[in-house]
Amino acid sequence: MWLSAVVLQELYAGVQDRNRGIIEHLEMEFDRVGRILVPDLNDWTMAGRTLAKVAVKHGYEHIGRGRLTNDALIAASAAREGIRIITSNGRDFKRLADFCPFQWQQIVL
Repeated sequence: MWLSAVVLQELYAGVQDRNRGIIEHLEMEFDRVGRILVPDLNDWTMAGRTLAKVAVKHGYEHIGRGRLTNDALIAASAAREGIRIITSNGRDFKRLADFCPFQWQQIVL
């Protein structure tokens, strides 16, 4: 199991102060075992190209593309390492998968 640095950023951005220790512990444990996936330059480039193609196909304007940026980074970095994404966000990852070769699986929460 891996933790995307993008997901970690999202967790920190949304956590309340009283629960910050939970996220810090999660980060520490994944870092300890070397399982934090960090997007590199090629991932950023792939994410941008993928977002442009999704925008054309689905008529997204800048706001729509911006909303998908984190998911596109997760997809690009997971594709690079051959890591399967487990997500409850099937709609967005399905759209990204049309243009970026990554493995993903939707779960129902």
